[in-house]
This record gives sequence, structure tokens and C-alpha cells, in this order.
Amino acid sequence: MPVERPPGPVVLDVAGPTLEAVDRELLLHPAVGGVILFKRNYVSPEQLAALASEIHALRSPGLLIAVDHEGGRVQRFVDGFTRLPPMRSLGALLERDPELAGRLARAAGLVLAAELRDRGVDLSFAPVVDIDFGASGVIGDRAFHHTAQGVARLAAQLVAGMSASGMGAVAKHFPGHGFVRGDSHLEVPVDDRTLAEIDAADLVPYRVLIGLGLAGVMPAHVIYPKVDAQPAGFSAIWLREILRERLGFDGLVFSDDLSMEGARVAGDIVARGHAALTAGCDMVIVCNDRPAAVQLVDGLRAPPPEPRRLARFGAGAAAGAGQRGYREALQALARAQDAGMLA
Repeated sequence: MPVERPPGPVVLDVAGPTLEAVDRELLLHPAVGGVILFKRNYVSPEQLAALASEIHALRSPGLLIAVDHEGGRVQRFVDGFTRLPPMRSLGALLERDPELAGRLARAAGLVLAAELRDRGVDLSFAPVVDIDFGASGVIGDRAFHHTAQGVARLAAQLVAGMSASGMGAVAKHFPGHGFVRGDSHLEVPVDDRTLAEIDAADLVPYRVLIGLGLAGVMPAHVIYPKVDAQPAGFSAIWLREILRERLGFDGLVFSDDLSMEGARVAGDIVARGHAALTAGCDMVIVCNDRPAAVQLVDGLRAPPPEPRRLARFGAGAAAGAGQRGYREALQALARAQDAGMLA
């Protein structure tokens, strides 16, 4: 029988393709609210479905199961899944055929979400809505386009496709990671632009997606010193004043991985968790560091995320897209890839 326990604010990882006793014990901790999966957790679609079912069965309400599954070079599950193109290829097509690019972005979102939901995964941390300013290698071809309008147009279609398959989208990396050269996995990037400059470009896709009912946002571990001295993920100015109050976002805010170098400015792992939640994150992620995860859940004192925000991701719910819609989307992507449109 599942343990009746409200979800906590921590999202963490598990060791392998099956749950070990130590994993089960950790996932039952009151501070845990979700699991993020990686390539090491995947063997086959059937194995993934069994793993997700076991995770969901541990608790009621079920823990959220998440993955970074964007397409291109960030796709954790490959064999048995449709190989999705990098989002930049949709942006290149936008230049030649905007209508077709939009249809294929929606098809990609539908297929992405349908295949994950069918195997029990609740959400992907996608799409990347950073603008490709030509500076960031870690973003690069993960970005849709070099203009705010192009990113907004294609991201809106991809999110609509995800929604058709019953999956809420998580736009990242707020307010924007595309202007800096530094990789926040390895350092603390600094973006010296003014708020007015960021507002006129990077925030455009967020306004569009929030207007369409965006379910989630992930902030960047980037410092914007002309706005706040703290990285966006630890900044109440960015998360409460700008994202929630000015932009009207009412969904779930997930921190980026607190193990990243860009998060270390906030102190030890427990201090990072408290700083992120105090700034306005609803859930905090820590992965690839089991001792830190244990330290975080044992040391964190924080209320659970608001159920109405969690409900937008529907942990354990069935996929929403019908087989016909899925097949049509899959065929559209295959035709475009065969024609060399989505390289």
C-alpha cells in the first residue's frame, strides 16, 4: 500500500534502472516530492514503465517523475523512443516555411510528451526558451531561434503539442541563459544587460507562454547584476517581483540542479535549498550527489509545494493524446526528417 504523505519540495535521483532498498527509503522521506531520471535509469520502454510504476506506487499522492528530454543532444531515453531533432532545426525551417515549422514544433511536443507519459514519466524539463545570441555553447542548438519572436512562436507550438498529450511544460532557463558564454554547470555566468534589455528580448517567450497557461518555469543559475546580485534561482526580485507579479506566472517554479557550480554562491546544499525556496522556487532539484541529497532532505525545513500547482503535472495520470494524433505527429516528423528538413 502507498504511504499517505504530501509531496515535499525536493526532487532527487535514483541510482539505476531499478529501485534499491536505499532508494525506496529515501523516496519515502517527507521532504521528497519528485524524482529526476537519467540515461543510467533507462534500459527499455518496458523497464522504464515498471520503474515509474514502482515510484508512483510508493506514496499517495504519487511522486512526480521528471526527465530532461528536449530533443537533439539532450534526450535521456533513445532506444525505443523517437529521436527528436534539436530545436534549432525548427528555427532554421521557420526561416523558410513558418507554417510548416509551427506544425512540426507541435508534432515534436506531442510525440515527446506522449511517449514519456505512456511510460509513466510525468514531465520533461522542456522547452528551452533561451534566445540563441550566438554566445552560449551549453545552450547552442537547444535554442529554437535567434529572435525572441521566433522562440516564442515555436515554443508555443511545442507546448501546445505537449499539452495535447497531457503534459505540462517547464520553460527554462528564466530569464535567459543564451547571452552569456559561461556554462552554469561549471561556473557562475554573469549577464551585464539591463532589465530593459532583457525584458525586450528574453522575457518575450515567457509572456507568450504564461498567457497560454504555462505549467512550470526553471530559473537560470546566472547573475544579472544590474537587476540583483544573486543568481536568478536565488533571487526574489526575479522570481517573486518579475516572474510572479509582473508576468503573472502562477505555475510551479523548479530550481535548476543545486549541485551545479552556478548554485554554490548560496552556500552549502541546505543553504542553497533554503535560499531557492525563500526566493520563490516551489521545488528544488539535487542530483548526481547522493550524500548532498540526503543532507538536503534531512536539513531542509520548508512547507510542501501548493497542491494546485503540482496538480498541473498530474503525477501518474494517463497520457492525453489519442493514438491517431500520435501517429499523425510521428509521420509528420518522419517525413520532414527524411526530406532533410530537420537536420
